[in-house]
Amino acid sequence: EDEIAFFEREIEEFCTELQSIVSEQITQSQALRDSCREFIKALSEKWSKKLKEMDLMIDKIQEYSNEMLQLSQCISENEGHLTEIKSMLNQEKQQNKDLTNSVQELKEQMKKETSNPKSIEERKEQLCKLKTFYEERLGLEIRRTHHEQLQFVFRHIDHKDPDKPYMCTFSINEQGDYEVTSCNPPLDCIAELQLKLRETNNFSVMVANIRKAFIALSCK
Repeated sequence: EDEIAFFEREIEEFCTELQSIVSEQITQSQALRDSCREFIKALSEKWSKKLKEMDLMIDKIQEYSNEMLQLSQCISENEGHLTEIKSMLNQEKQQNKDLTNSVQELKEQMKKETSNPKSIEERKEQLCKLKTFYEERLGLEIRRTHHEQLQFVFRHIDHKDPDKPYMCTFSINEQGDYEVTSCNPPLDCIAELQLKLRETNNFSVMVANIRKAFIALSCK
């Protein structure tokens, strides 16, 4: 009986000790599990925040890419526009050169002409050719107003609207000088061009310079 009682106490102590160990292990496992959960939660929140930041960064990069693409297209369009303007200016320079040469040639021929009918007819024919040249090549129309003023109507100025008229009207003042009475659209350089005309008395250059000023105004 004593041995049985001793054995029972040993078993009871063993069970108590085992229960204590198991309870401690369970407590430690729960603490470890809670710690793992907290760690996973914190890690999940951290990476969730990182992913949101990455999404924002991707959206921003895409936005910048779109802006760069639009800027590149705009630059390409502007380059094409500048090339077109340069080509137009080169054409205008050549046309102005042809105009100046034609006017100069006409002046020289007028100096040589005599009063015979044949010379007069030749002059009329040359004037008609020059008028045709003005109208076809430069889109220039010359009118005489009811106030006995000379009106120049320029076209082929604005490449977007070639038929748009640009007008400048001249009269002769009491001193016998050409004077601009109206200009549509207005030009800031008219006073300077008039002064130069009075100094040089070269009306054809005045007309060519007005055309250049209209072209520069249309390109703004």
